[in-house]
Amino acid sequence: MNEVISQLISLQKIDLHLDTIDNEIKQKQDALDQQSAMLTQRESDIDDLHEQINTLEKERRTLDLEMSEDLAHVKSRQSKMMQVQTGREQTALLKEIEDGKRSIKEKEEKIVAIMEEVESLTAQITRQQELLQEEAKSLTAETAKTKETIETIAKTKQGQSSKRQKHASEVEGKLLNKYNILRERRKGLAVVNVLGGVCQGCFMSIPPQQYNILLRGDRHLDCPVCQRIIYYQAPENQE
Repeated sequence: MNEVISQLISLQKIDLHLDTIDNEIKQKQDALDQQSAMLTQRESDIDDLHEQINTLEKERRTLDLEMSEDLAHVKSRQSKMMQVQTGREQTALLKEIEDGKRSIKEKEEKIVAIMEEVESLTAQITRQQELLQEEAKSLTAETAKTKETIETIAKTKQGQSSKRQKHASEVEGKLLNKYNILRERRKGLAVVNVLGGVCQGCFMSIPPQQYNILLRGDRHLDCPVCQRIIYYQAPENQE
């Protein structure tokens, strides 16, 4: 294997390690962000429950006022019964009184239903607030733990970055630029081996003539399908 390929393989090995480190940091941070988002959602849910209670209480107050008005109207009609002189007037007043009593009863039932719903919502708020306190405490502890873990991982990354810089300086500038572009476009894998005439990056066959050149082990070429830098290295268990 020629020196250029050895340099690129070593560089890619470091870069893949760095990718693993970055992914690990991202996973830790994403998990923390998800936990924080869940906490925010629970706070929003509690606010929604409070808003539902406020709406119900407003409706109850309106019903209370309307019921008071109905009650006053019924009393007024009952008082007027003593003054009527005809059966028709009496019948009309009795109907108003019955309608008023029925309206009062309906409003009383609605008020009871609202009070029961408010009680249920209040219980939900209490439970949600208990969960919120537990989750907030957990998030605080997890944040401190994640910060410590990320700091430890970052130290490893710093060492690998210094190592990467050294290896990159040993690669010819034009080739390094090509390698960096391929890494970005090919999900981190810019340099791959060819086994049995098949590129191990895109798993497509390469022309026999190119494969024969690679078999000599002194050159590298570009895969005609995925454009990765390809080389040949016999498997370790191959004699």
